[in-house]
Amino acid sequence: MSTFEFAPYDLPPEAKALRGEVRAFLGEALEDKPSVERARSWSGGSREFSRKLGARGWIGMTWPKRYGGHERSYAERYVVIEELLVAGAPVGNHWVADRQSGPLLLRFGTEEQRRTLLPGIAAGELCFCIGMSEPGSGSDLASVRTRARRVEGGWKVSGQKIWTSNAQHADWMIALVRTGDAEQRHASLTQLLVDMKSAGVAVKPIANLTGESHFNEVFLDDVFVPDAMLIGAEGDGWSQVGAELAYERSGPERYLSSMRVFLEFLRIVGDTPTEAERLLIGHVTARMWTLRQMSLAIAGKLAAGENPAVAAAVVKDLGTSLEQDIPRDVQALAPAKTDEVFDRTLIYLLQTSPSFSLRGGTREILRGIIARELGLR
Repeated sequence: MSTFEFAPYDLPPEAKALRGEVRAFLGEALEDKPSVERARSWSGGSREFSRKLGARGWIGMTWPKRYGGHERSYAERYVVIEELLVAGAPVGNHWVADRQSGPLLLRFGTEEQRRTLLPGIAAGELCFCIGMSEPGSGSDLASVRTRARRVEGGWKVSGQKIWTSNAQHADWMIALVRTGDAEQRHASLTQLLVDMKSAGVAVKPIANLTGESHFNEVFLDDVFVPDAMLIGAEGDGWSQVGAELAYERSGPERYLSSMRVFLEFLRIVGDTPTEAERLLIGHVTARMWTLRQMSLAIAGKLAAGENPAVAAAVVKDLGTSLEQDIPRDVQALAPAKTDEVFDRTLIYLLQTSPSFSLRGGTREILRGIIARELGLR
């Protein structure tokens, strides 16, 4: 039976020194941003803000300089991500590209793909989306039916993707498609870079309870993808996706998405919380501290070149559970006297937090992955 190790990973002095710089920048840049907008966390986006971060060197931080990166440490990047999330910065336009699309291209992409796309990501100019989930497939990625067939000079792609975050704003999609025999569930999967401006691409937003549309359906109707847009080798898509999901599931965004309502709760209860409020504050803080240590441990593994995919699934499962618990627990203990800022923030997160366990893999799929690693299935 396997076990999980989350080795301590301490932030070095240069990372701790960076925190003050980032916090000062955000204090000025977000000074007039309302709390309810900050509650959108990494679902909210602004191309202008992404460009400002790119100009500061806070996108693509760990990447080689020849690709527009800055060759800084994973620890420094972690600090920047923490501060952005706690402040509620509108990072959605570059989030996926910085977190996983860029690292995927660094690892599996061609030199031409790296030189063409990575500098634009690091500058905050390019928005990526992830073409994995499909209708009828749930989170079983091996069952995807979107097919790419060979044509002269490339591929023609047809199919449908769903729950695709920010597809309506994206410049590029990294799509998982089937290029071989459907009976070979894993061996026939391939990743392609799809230009979202291509003929045959149609995006249909999916409205949530707030009326916003973070998720989308994407329809691909004979979309031409040039040979140069093949990522890695044909048929290697399954192993590449496994590496990509480690980036997606392990970061602080997997436990800090409801941070804004917790901060508003702390403001409302002030210096004299009731016993029940004090216990809730301690309970949330303890869970958050533990998840931070686990997430930092995975950052250390990534820095060492490891692929902690299963450990990342543990963090994602525990983290999204906390994110969904916080708004409900705060609602249950909300003081009799609140204000509009608190109320609007709480209502927003009560409406959006149910979706947190969808993005990045459902709870059921994650627990299946964990159980398999533990030898329980």
